[in-house]
Amino acid sequence: GVLSVAVRNPITGVTYPAGTPIPMTTFAAKVLGGVPNPTSASAASNYQTLQQFTNENNKYNGKVDYQVNPSLRAFARYGYRKSDIFDQPLLPLPSGGAGNGLTYTTNKQLATGLTWTKSDHELVEFRFAWSRTVAGKNPPGLGLPGAAEEYGITGLPTDARVAGGLPTQLTTGFADLGRQATNPQWQYPTVFNPKLNYTRSMGRHSLKVGIEFQHIETEVQDVNPLYGRDTYSGQFTRPTGAAANNVYNLADFMFGLRSQYALTNFFIANLRQNLYFGYVQDDFKVNSKLTLNLGVRYEYATPQWERDNNATNYDPATKTLVKATSSDRYLVDPDKNNLGPRLGFAYAIDPKTVIRGGYGVAFIHFHRAGGANLLPINGPQVITAVVSQSNPLDPTFRTTQQGYPADLTNPSKFNPLLANITYMPRDNKTTSIQSFFLSVQRELVKNVVVDLAYVGNQTKDSLLFANYNQARPNNAAGSLSLAARRPIPEYGDITYSFNGGKSRYNSFQMRLEGRRGSLTFLSSLTLSKAKDNGAGSLENPNGNFPAPQDFNNLDAEYSTSAFDQPWNSTISLVWQVPFFKSNKVLGGWQIAAINNMWAGEAVTFQYTPAAAFSVSGIAQDFRGANNYRPNITCDPNLPPDQRTVAQYFNASCVQIPTDPSQPFGNAGRNSARGDSIYQLDMALSKSFNVFKDNRIELRVEAFNVLNKTNFRAPNGNRSSAAFGSTTATYDPRQVQLGAKFIF
Repeated sequence: GVLSVAVRNPITGVTYPAGTPIPMTTFAAKVLGGVPNPTSASAASNYQTLQQFTNENNKYNGKVDYQVNPSLRAFARYGYRKSDIFDQPLLPLPSGGAGNGLTYTTNKQLATGLTWTKSDHELVEFRFAWSRTVAGKNPPGLGLPGAAEEYGITGLPTDARVAGGLPTQLTTGFADLGRQATNPQWQYPTVFNPKLNYTRSMGRHSLKVGIEFQHIETEVQDVNPLYGRDTYSGQFTRPTGAAANNVYNLADFMFGLRSQYALTNFFIANLRQNLYFGYVQDDFKVNSKLTLNLGVRYEYATPQWERDNNATNYDPATKTLVKATSSDRYLVDPDKNNLGPRLGFAYAIDPKTVIRGGYGVAFIHFHRAGGANLLPINGPQVITAVVSQSNPLDPTFRTTQQGYPADLTNPSKFNPLLANITYMPRDNKTTSIQSFFLSVQRELVKNVVVDLAYVGNQTKDSLLFANYNQARPNNAAGSLSLAARRPIPEYGDITYSFNGGKSRYNSFQMRLEGRRGSLTFLSSLTLSKAKDNGAGSLENPNGNFPAPQDFNNLDAEYSTSAFDQPWNSTISLVWQVPFFKSNKVLGGWQIAAINNMWAGEAVTFQYTPAAAFSVSGIAQDFRGANNYRPNITCDPNLPPDQRTVAQYFNASCVQIPTDPSQPFGNAGRNSARGDSIYQLDMALSKSFNVFKDNRIELRVEAFNVLNKTNFRAPNGNRSSAAFGSTTATYDPRQVQLGAKFIF
């Protein structure tokens, strides 16, 4: 308990000078006592470990084909796969234990079909598929002694499916302790999928029509945090006049002064959804030079509903939660306007040159977003209680050692001021994607082709999140509570799940492909730009969020996408070694090489606000947490010769706001980028004939054969002591041997 700064216990008023022991709570002492010793003397990123990841996979497949008669064929195929993956937590139990832990998946699939050749110009295809998946994850600490027995923390569940180990402890600027807050969870989908296609050839036309139906039943347990989440970001122990410092968050933890605590009740939702598809397509060979592909597709998907009508939606007009009924099961209006045209063409200018182009509209009917867009996971049947605390002297302030209040997540005692509810607008829109391309392909010399293309797409109405009840910024003194600043005072946080996302992708793509003698080669180059106004939920690396910095200023979010890759180059070679052809051992070898180069990962600068700077109590980005960004005062990128793994950015150019009334910085999304990546992979292979019609193929494959260290993105969180450091790399050299027996 010895810190480098003086700290003040706001409850007792006692100040402890720098370098003197702090009387920690019993809880804090036990938790910190379970943290492993540092592996280096560095002030940040000072613990290294070689994590062990195990992946056990077992699968089998079987297929039966049957020729009923000369014009009718049938088949049936069954597949089974079971996978158990264990991720060793970065910090070990008992005080660590974060990460996915045990991820389990069992999948069963059955597919059947009939193909009827009605005539020499008519074909009918029927397919039916069924699949069942049981997948989820459990924390490493599941089943260990509970929080009450081990740490004296009361009010947490004792359900064996949930309990065990240390609850999530989040201290801004320091490594997370305890379990992953989103663990455990599971999703068990069952899909029924019949489809029917009819094809008819008529002269220059090949007409195809089809219909498809999907019925999806999913059992979902995806509410969190089920075992508590304590956050320490208030810097309550900072003496008056002292500069902000993450060490005060650690002192808060030692005194048990949490700025927020959260808990959710256990709930299983049984989701249902029906999807209907129909299309008409015509491949029309206009003449020997021009072929057209013309089509249109209509798609209709019901919104998801809950089997037992255990769903609610917030109504902003009445400021009430509306419950699902047999006449209003969806609680949002389905979008029936999903008509997607398809157009393609190929035109041969001469025997060596072809121009191709295409345009089409596709739709996304399902977003896997972590539960925030599922209306069954809403109050009062699900209570995501989030209690933000801003003043340790407030009579209602609850310290860590006081545990969680009884009935905090009891649905019969639902309190909208403490619960994080969900609002989805009635006029629900289906996400649409327009894709288009134009290319010119030319044979330069025999067996060598160059292809130049423009490829682009544009998305609208994609899923974003925000806090519909985002509070106003604080006063300059930071003296107002979060609740006092909310526009809807009757409620706490309201996760807003809405179709406000948009994106645009433009690219130039070049491909050179050919074969010269025993050498086959392919070289491709892509120069592109991707922009959007929010990352996809659960697909948001390096400081990206599916939610804005400020809900009242969405225009400021449109910027470089997290997946923007300005350039990407791939060169591959396959050489059939021409030497020793007559020698059964030395001849017949094949050497392959693939060289990949692409731009580094984009990084969004962010910071974790102190309680006075917060405008929301939502802590998880997939529920609409604000993407707070700092101020950029000069070029944050250090010159290349000054960058190290410990400091990639110029920290002095990235400043956390100091005025509670101005919490939103001027940094744009993805305004920085890590180092570029270069990797060479190689393979050596040969086939040996054995017996009569059998052969064995041997392969030696080396990935990143030069063992180049390719760094992942540097840390962009200005509140972290590890800001600017790089703590992860892409895979080092890997060599694997393989053999295949073909009979």
